[in-house]
Amino acid sequence: MSKSPMPEETQPHSPEPQSSVVDVDIVSDVMCPWCIIGYQQLEQALAATGIGARIRWHPFELNPQMPPEGQNTAEHIAEKYGASAKQSAQNRKQMQDLGNSLGFEFNFTLESRIVNSFQAHQLLDFALSQGLQHPLQMALFKAHFTDNRDVSDAQVLIDVATSAGIDEKAAREVLDSGALAESVREKQQFWTSRGISGVPSMVFAGKYLVTGAQGAENYAQILRQTLEEAA
Repeated sequence: MSKSPMPEETQPHSPEPQSSVVDVDIVSDVMCPWCIIGYQQLEQALAATGIGARIRWHPFELNPQMPPEGQNTAEHIAEKYGASAKQSAQNRKQMQDLGNSLGFEFNFTLESRIVNSFQAHQLLDFALSQGLQHPLQMALFKAHFTDNRDVSDAQVLIDVATSAGIDEKAAREVLDSGALAESVREKQQFWTSRGISGVPSMVFAGKYLVTGAQGAENYAQILRQTLEEAA
């Protein structure tokens, strides 16, 4: 699988020697709880193996038609997947327990909402050019799932962006101008045209596609195999 042309990626894990570093492209949506779960599992695998990763995040929208006001999470899950209120509550509890085991806190409430993530993706596109994409992605996951903030709101996005080290004026300009909207659409199309229909989807070394949150042990095996084949 070929990779999209992108600026230099962030590198949250980069031990020496450089030959032990794997490029990992993660196609994800801020609204996707399994995306942060999958990443946390990958992070555990990296720590366990001592392998480094150059991480790049790529845009995907689970709900591109979501209106600006968003939708109650439980209502959305019931409509989209046919889950009953009891099933939805059980799934959220299971996800919270899994998140806790991985060091990430999900704070689902009766008022939790799924919102439109397109502007968040535009900020992430800008953050990549600043070398701050990874910290912004982590901050957005926390803002949405842990702090229950509305990451479709421009001021919330600017606040989150500045907390990740992005200049406030620059972040506001990105959102006000919509200058990166076309860039984000092109990148979304790049991945969907290559068969990506769900997230998280991770591409290792530009060749090996893995979908869904696979668990730390499986990610560790994939990382080792990727390095072995590269050698």
